[in-house]
Parts: sequence; structure tokens; C-alpha cells
Amino acid sequence: MTSTTTRRRTLAAVAAAAVLTLTLAACGSDPMSGMDHSGAASASATGHDMAGMSHGPDGMAGPASAADGLAAEQGGYRLDGALSGSAYRFTVTGPDGRPLTAYRPEQTQQMHFYAIRSDLSGFQHLHPTMDPDGTWTAPLAALQPGDWRLYASFVPDAGSGRGTGLVLSRTAAVPGAATPVPLPAAAASTTVDGYTVTVSGNPRAGVAGELTVSVGKDGQPVTDLQPYLETYAHLTAFHAGDQAFAHLHPETAATGAGGGPTLPFHAELPAAGDWRLFLQFRTGGTLHTAALTLNVAA
Repeated sequence: MTSTTTRRRTLAAVAAAAVLTLTLAACGSDPMSGMDHSGAASASATGHDMAGMSHGPDGMAGPASAADGLAAEQGGYRLDGALSGSAYRFTVTGPDGRPLTAYRPEQTQQMHFYAIRSDLSGFQHLHPTMDPDGTWTAPLAALQPGDWRLYASFVPDAGSGRGTGLVLSRTAAVPGAATPVPLPAAAASTTVDGYTVTVSGNPRAGVAGELTVSVGKDGQPVTDLQPYLETYAHLTAFHAGDQAFAHLHPETAATGAGGGPTLPFHAELPAAGDWRLFLQFRTGGTLHTAALTLNVAA
């Protein structure tokens, strides 16, 4: 091999190394930067897989918008709990097999807890307290007899899924004679506490889109919505039949008193059919919960 050939190959290697260095610099010095470090989700007891993350108005990773929330275990995190009277006591076990005690706040709270009966009545949204050992207590209002599903929505700050929003759930049966509540027909508006809530938009199953919520009272637009969980309204949906869960993320953050009357939400509902929507908003220090049924096309 001639010295000229050797020199050319050396120069080529140096050039390739320079290109690689520039590429890594453009992507971040850590080649894993920007990737989801949680890895593939483990199969759950109910056969549902982890879906992608979404983000709230502050950019904080939030519960996965496409996750159905019907699994008790995802990505190595497991929900276990039981009713104790009207309270639900539970733990989240991390991938290391120990109760998780490190959580990242999501919309100001480390844990969002929901309860809904199988007929989509009796909605409750709580922010439970955690003991130092990782045991959470959700003080539910009295549950009517029937089958219930209980959801824990959180962002772990430890383990392989650190920073990834999760929604896990368990079922519980409340003894007694259950009287089913018929699901109200789909409607564009409803009233609660004298307020009229109207929802507009044409969502399709599995397709990201926007729902717009408007709040009025006595025929006039409401412009005095107060901040609630860093936004002017909180919107949760449950699918008729299987109780699949969806959190519709607000597209604007609360910047002070005086929100409304129109509130845009990022919507990605994973299945067609009827969804029961629960909109929570605050005025004059009072929290209101409006409910209506939305039909989602395939």
C-alpha cells in the first residue's frame, strides 16, 4: 500500500468522525436524549398496552391521551387497592417491586383519582393523600351499589417509566341492589347550577382533534371562570360499555381570574361510540361539574 493511499484513507476516516460528531451534537450529547426511556410496556392483566404520552399547557408530560386506562399494570407499574368503607386505599408498585413514593405533579397534583360506576353514573374526581410508605387514601363520597371502576392517573418520578404519564385502574363491587341509570342521549349542551355548557367539534375515533367548550349563564357568555388545576376547566371522558378512560387536555393555561367563555381542548378518543364527558370548572370559589354524552364517529 502506498503512502498516498494510506493518507487518503486516514483523511476519509477523520472526515467520517467529524460528521458523526456533528450529528451527535445536533441531537444532544447523550445519544438517548429525547427518547422514551420507559421501554416497551409489559402486557397487562387485561391485555391492554401502554400508549403514547401527551402534554399539558405547561409542557409537563401528562397521562397518555390514547391510553384506555383499563389495565391494572403497565410498564412495570401496578395498581393494587381495596375499598375500606367509602374510602379507597391503594398503592402503586414500581418496576423494582416496591411501593412508588416519588411522583411528578401533573396539573398541580401528584395523583388524580377517579371513580365511575359501570353505567357511567356517580363520577368522582379526587386528589388523595399519600402516607410515607406509599399508601394512598382516596376519601370517596358514598358509592351506590353496583360495579365501579377506580382509576389512578399519575406521572412517576422514579423507575424506568420516570416522566411518563400512566392511568391504571381496578374494579370494585359495592354490595346492594343496583339500580341502573340509563345513559343520557348524546347532546351538544347541558346545564348545571344555572350554567349552560356547550361542546362543539366532530371527533373521530383515534384521530387527534379539538373540542371547544363554551360556558354561559342567563343567555350571556361567562368570563369569570377561576383557575382550577392550572386551567379554566378540567375535562374527563369515559366510554360507554367498557369504561375506557380519556383525559382531554386544555390547550390554554390559566393566567389569572377571568377565563372563558370559550375553552379549547385537545381530544383524542380511542374508540367510536358514546362517551360521557365530565367538565369541571370553578366560579365564585365553587366547583361545578357538568356532564353530557358525546357520540364519536369511527
